[in-house]
Amino acid sequence: MNIGFDAKRAYHNGTGLGHYSRTLINSMAKYFPQDEYYLFNPKPSSKFTINKVNNVHEILPSGILSKLFPSAWRSSWVKKDLKKYKIDIYHGLSHEIPAGIQNTNIKSAVTIHDLIHERFPEQYNPIDVKIYHKKFSYACKIADKIIAISNQTKEDIIEFYKAPKEKITVCYQSCNPLFAKEVTEKEKEYIKKKYELPGKYFLYVGTIIERKNLLSICKALVWTKDVINIPLVVIGDGGKYKQQVKDYVLKNNLEKRMIFLSEHPNADESFTSAKDFPAIYQSAMALIYPSMFEGFGIPVLEALFSKLPVITSNISSLPEAGGDAALYINPASHEEIAEAMKRIFYDEPLREIMKQKGWQHAQKFTEEKCAASVMDVYKS
Repeated sequence: MNIGFDAKRAYHNGTGLGHYSRTLINSMAKYFPQDEYYLFNPKPSSKFTINKVNNVHEILPSGILSKLFPSAWRSSWVKKDLKKYKIDIYHGLSHEIPAGIQNTNIKSAVTIHDLIHERFPEQYNPIDVKIYHKKFSYACKIADKIIAISNQTKEDIIEFYKAPKEKITVCYQSCNPLFAKEVTEKEKEYIKKKYELPGKYFLYVGTIIERKNLLSICKALVWTKDVINIPLVVIGDGGKYKQQVKDYVLKNNLEKRMIFLSEHPNADESFTSAKDFPAIYQSAMALIYPSMFEGFGIPVLEALFSKLPVITSNISSLPEAGGDAALYINPASHEEIAEAMKRIFYDEPLREIMKQKGWQHAQKFTEEKCAASVMDVYKS
């Protein structure tokens, strides 16, 4: 088969959508080499690369208008190129498919990661909510198949867009295989020195926005100040909410217990591309991920592959991601977060059990298994 991908996020996005796109494309090319994969990228990028193998082809806009208006090319005009390269199936990897693709002979699939803008519209610009609703609902209506990255997302698609359940398949995502490789002590020491990391620390990974709930971890740090004296390392950046967090940190004398790595002078290309992350994960004591809602929660999976204990929320999709390996808390309760931190800090046997359970649970989300589930959708 000739399989086309919307590759905008794969080449240009450093957060969850980008990681999902790159991991899936590389996995499909690796485990199903008999097929050809065409990556439709609206503009050149040197930020991220896809594994260069014979069956993967990057396709950029050709023609003056398509180059001048790459967004229009991606959202509609790309159909001409899909026909040119005899694409059998086109997969929109992040909520969108080209307008009018149903009028071609090309089958389509769309991955829906979450419908958070429908559940929490107050956390978005109202115009963005309208745009997302229009694009996402159109893709769910028009695509031949919908891939949901969790049962939670499948339920939301049915609830908000009334999509028939038989059209939706849950295909869990994997993560960068680098997280599953044990980092050497030498490499860990190099990364610790590079970012001036302490010997022990808790870890937070994610965009610093209200829904991700970093402020509750800060409150837990205050709650545990007399019994735990190790800092929280933060991977992620933000705007208005990040400033609220920093104001709280300053007010409560937490400056020495909060390390924002995105602000470190050595946060270079290896940081923005996540190449340094496995060593940071594998040097931590636990990941704390008290999100109020997630479509899946990829940092949880990255931690499990890294044999890193996880504290996460007992709601939305996060129990799907963490299985029986995580410590679950009410994300609205900083007291529960604090108690979980204390348990992990003081109970070394518990940490070892969580590492082993986490690794076992992570095997459900290997690249090969996740690629195979998506291929089953293509074949259907």
